Amino acid sequence: MKLSNVRKEVMQTLEESMDELLNEYLRPIEENWQPAELLPDSNKAGFIDELKEMQAMGKEMSYDLWAVLIGDAITEEALPTYESWLMGIDGVDSGNKKGWSEWVRAWTAEENRHGDLLNRYLYLSGRVNMKEMEITTQYLINDGFDIQTSNDPYRSFIYTRFQELATNLSHRRVATFAKKTGNNILAKICGVIAADEARHAKAYANFIKRIFEIDPNEVMLALEDMMKKRIIMPAHFLRESGGKIGELFTHFSDAAQRIKVYTTQDYIDILKSLLKEWNIENITGINDTAERARDYLIALPNRLQIISERVIIPEKQYKFKWIAV
Repeated sequence: MKLSNVRKEVMQTLEESMDELLNEYLRPIEENWQPAELLPDSNKAGFIDELKEMQAMGKEMSYDLWAVLIGDAITEEALPTYESWLMGIDGVDSGNKKGWSEWVRAWTAEENRHGDLLNRYLYLSGRVNMKEMEITTQYLINDGFDIQTSNDPYRSFIYTRFQELATNLSHRRVATFAKKTGNNILAKICGVIAADEARHAKAYANFIKRIFEIDPNEVMLALEDMMKKRIIMPAHFLRESGGKIGELFTHFSDAAQRIKVYTTQDYIDILKSLLKEWNIENITGINDTAERARDYLIALPNRLQIISERVIIPEKQYKFKWIAV
């Protein structure tokens, strides 16, 4: 899909505000939290005692909660490698040190801390088969994933806005459930990650809002197209050793829905929030094709609600290879 002149102009217009966007939605590296600050310090004399305490905190967490936590960690570890996809989006010049490529590098650098932190926590927890987890992570990076954005910046920003909201919600809920079991260390870990995701989500919401002001017809059609295809999260492509691409997702999703970390209802609620924040119902000056797209989008939450009421979540737990005990 070749980038139209209008899209080029839109991307260039947004790029003119890049310094403002970087300052508002990303943090200076020296001011950011780092994984080492949130875990027991192996250089200190009390490391073993802190480690035992941390492991004890995880004993009350349910099997499903551990499964969701590990799956979230795997997708977080793989995310920074998608920089190669982001640099390929039309309108992002990977040969330029400034502008959109600067955003992509800075954003993925912040995201990289999430996977590092969760990986170290899981390694220290004593509850995870790290080799199996690492196999799944390598598969996820190696296999890649098709989010059907066609390198279009509008679709890519819509996808990322949705994805950031979903991951924020998942991490926040894992933090809440961990805290209820007394695992304050994990609660804090997931809490700081969730805060990052919320901040990043606001950035991509801002991008799309600005695009609606400049090119409402095309971004409305892009939003309709993405929602017709459904937003496919990276977790859809999970697999274990000896498995096939995507066959693990159903079990991961069932675990998340059983404990209500991320549900079909959440998908619908996120869609509703996007329609509201971008003021879809009241966008003016669009053509007939975009009007029909708007009608589809406004009706979609109710259609999805009817379908969601038929969803049955299995009670039986799947035995993930990731979980050691």
